[in-house]
Amino acid sequence: MTDQITVPPAPEGQIIGWAHSRFGKSEAADVEALMAEVTSVALEHAGIGAEQVGGIFAGVFNGGFQKQGFEAALVALGAEGLAHTPAVRLENACATGSAAITAALDFIGSGRGKVALVVGAEKMTATPGAEVGDILLGASYRAEEGDTPGGFAGVFGGIANSYFQRYGDVSRELAMIAAKNHANGAQNPYAHMQKDFGFDFCNTVSEKNPIAAGPLRRTDCSLVSDGAAALVIAHPDIAAEASRAIAFRAQRQANDYLPLSRRDPLELAGARRAWAEGLEQAGMTLDDLSLVETHDCFTIAELLEYEAMGLAERGQGGRVIAEGLTARDGKLPVNPSGGLKSKGHPIGATGVSQHVMAAMQLTGEAGGMQIPGATLAGVFNMGGVAVANYLSILERVK
Repeated sequence: MTDQITVPPAPEGQIIGWAHSRFGKSEAADVEALMAEVTSVALEHAGIGAEQVGGIFAGVFNGGFQKQGFEAALVALGAEGLAHTPAVRLENACATGSAAITAALDFIGSGRGKVALVVGAEKMTATPGAEVGDILLGASYRAEEGDTPGGFAGVFGGIANSYFQRYGDVSRELAMIAAKNHANGAQNPYAHMQKDFGFDFCNTVSEKNPIAAGPLRRTDCSLVSDGAAALVIAHPDIAAEASRAIAFRAQRQANDYLPLSRRDPLELAGARRAWAEGLEQAGMTLDDLSLVETHDCFTIAELLEYEAMGLAERGQGGRVIAEGLTARDGKLPVNPSGGLKSKGHPIGATGVSQHVMAAMQLTGEAGGMQIPGATLAGVFNMGGVAVANYLSILERVK
């Protein structure tokens, strides 16, 4: 898998603090207000003063959700003492939050600074639904996919149709994924949808659960949400004095072609590569992981990611959920937070949120979401249809 790339050592930066807003329809007016909710809280949690922060990395997709750009400069408005701290905004479609984390790790690894603040946020619910769909199509190849009915749901609906045609109808298994993630999300106080709908509801087309696109029902699709999350990442010298420290045993990014016409969209080859390189970098296998937080923007995405990470051969992803392998009490719990499906998917915040959820598991602070004895967590975040693929493997070192 890595015949063309020598996988480098894992990055030095360690997570020492975090904050997470409630996802959903927020009363916060805009991204500025959302970021202000988590910035100072994250610094306080890390025991870090604003004057110690050497760089700010803001993850905001925007794409037309708000007229105000230049979001990196907004972070300092929500926390006293950050006005003169170098700040930059990152954007990489639905993997925007992970792009900001990667930049922060590079910042620390390069020696430019020892403490980085990462803030991811998005304000989506103030935008009419039809506009949301069109904005999100900016994460596809508009020259070929820009007229897809149903927006990005239509893109994944088409992928689900293709999967059904090649491997058989897995609508029942997709409903199992939805039911699992909603049951998990009911235990997550930060989740947008804190309700266990049950398998029967998720598996039945009804007035409350209509077809959204292709074979995908409403319960197969993630939510349009507002929210923010933040991480404080520090050099090991600083982390040694912190109350907690979560290390990156691995952190990899692998890309793929943007146009679906240039590749097999059912393979998620970039995701497969990110997982293979990340596991190699960490010196481990899937069997070593306690849990995974993965990018279930649609249930078909989680099923395809089972295959990309190596839980099943291609075309056999449905077996993973049917056999309970990814349940809370399964061999490898996937999305104990409820995932994007239940927790919500405010684009710029998602990758940061996934890392917060994993860090909480590793420190035993996940409450009703807690996987007993969690020691290693995988985090997979993708932009577009597995175009920008990020894999982190996290381990508590303090």
